[in-house]
Amino acid sequence: MKKKFVFGLMFGAAFLFASCGGETKPADAATEQSTTNNESEEADVADYDPHRGEGKFDENNLQISGLDAAMATKGESISQTKCFSCHKITEERLVGPGWKDLTNRRTPHWIMNFITNPDAMLDKDPALQEQLELCMVRMPDQNLADQEAREILEYMRKIDGAK
Repeated sequence: MKKKFVFGLMFGAAFLFASCGGETKPADAATEQSTTNNESEEADVADYDPHRGEGKFDENNLQISGLDAAMATKGESISQTKCFSCHKITEERLVGPGWKDLTNRRTPHWIMNFITNPDAMLDKDPALQEQLELCMVRMPDQNLADQEAREILEYMRKIDGAK
């Protein structure tokens, strides 16, 4: 019985080892791919606008006027569910930085782009990369609809005293 068990384990291990192999790229092809990716990333970072961020929002498609209290209320509700496990509305850092005065330091379209597209922004924005070194955790993509992100922005504006 033990011999069959040991033989079965050896056969299974050999099968597993053989199945884990795969087609490998020649060293030159891997180096070429890596060089191409690095050049592409450097070009993307060079084209990055730190005032707008990376995403679909800009001053042409995001118009901000007076505070919309109804939107701010909805934004507060969404924030309680999606944001407050990592952020506070004060300057205090929890997992991520506090929100106080954010809307005075960043443009509305930058905030919207970051809320809806955090991965690309974290890869390109030098200030966010510095922040990441302090916080040690990347902001996850919360998969918010544009309207939800806009409501969170309005709540942030309310926190900062927008009228």
